[in-house]
Amino acid sequence: MSNLEEVLYNLVKPMVDNVDALRVEEKTSSNPREVVIGIHADDEDIARLIGRKGSMASALRQVMSVASHREDKKVTIKFEQEKDAD
Repeated sequence: MSNLEEVLYNLVKPMVDNVDALRVEEKTSSNPREVVIGIHADDEDIARLIGRKGSMASALRQVMSVASHREDKKVTIKFEQEKDAD
């Protein structure tokens, strides 16, 4: 787990109900100065992480922007719902 993945995981972990379904993983990007991090969680948890009108998602992006400043990288966060295994 990269440093930025760990920072984001530690930020969102207290906000979710189903911690077992939470996954934070870095994805490949065509731009070497960009880091794409995906957050996978249950439907309700994803809704909570995005927040009303995207307010929580915006706050998470701002914090990650500050965290990535030292590495001179841009962070993109993707919110993805876990598929139910019904």
